[in-house]
Amino acid sequence: MNEVSDAALFAVRLGDDALVLAQRLTEWAAAAPTLEEDVALLNVALDLLGQARNLLSLAGDEDELAMLRDERAFTNCQLVEQPIGDFGATMARQLLFAAWAHPLWLGLCTSTDPDLAAVAGKAVKEVAYHLDHARSWVVRLGDGTPESHTRMQAGLEVMWPYAAELFERDELVDRLVEAGVIPDPAVLQAVWRRTVADVLAEATLVEPETTWAPTGGRQGRHTSGFGLLLAELQHVARSHPGATW
Repeated sequence: MNEVSDAALFAVRLGDDALVLAQRLTEWAAAAPTLEEDVALLNVALDLLGQARNLLSLAGDEDELAMLRDERAFTNCQLVEQPIGDFGATMARQLLFAAWAHPLWLGLCTSTDPDLAAVAGKAVKEVAYHLDHARSWVVRLGDGTPESHTRMQAGLEVMWPYAAELFERDELVDRLVEAGVIPDPAVLQAVWRRTVADVLAEATLVEPETTWAPTGGRQGRHTSGFGLLLAELQHVARSHPGATW
């Protein structure tokens, strides 16, 4: 992707986030607490898959980018690739991710890049639902029974350190902020903190205290389970190259 524009490179990052998180959420099919929640999580996954397709297509062939790249070529944040774990951990991840994605997409609606702005117009509405869905579950579990509270807090502790990567800056981000293509991560982080703090207060949960901030996803360095996730995602495409249905 040497000749791809900065905006398209950033679109790949967001597309990888959406694609990987969609794959993780599909693991809840027939395993969520209720049938209704099975459907809800799969609908969120479908929204994310649609976003991934739109975003990856800005940089090249969406199928090739999704199905034929190796692990180190993916630039998703490490938060989205974490195993689903307990349902509380999944809802914690959904809250942390959607609380970042919603103001990001709001900002991208007025991006100086028309392609990103066009994708944002639809995505921002979808992510608003994702955030509301996550908030309702975090509050329901956190302010529920002693057991649900304990498990929700534990899930938050697991996912919390990975959120720091969402706000990292590098040369690509700096150039895009300067050009008015994307919102400033510092502004997004301030909004994110207020949103998450309000939800945690309502859920009677405590913000985790940690100085550990995993990093490297944007540079293609991923956690140990990512290779298995990618193998499952790409299995059919790699086993039957060029096949059509």
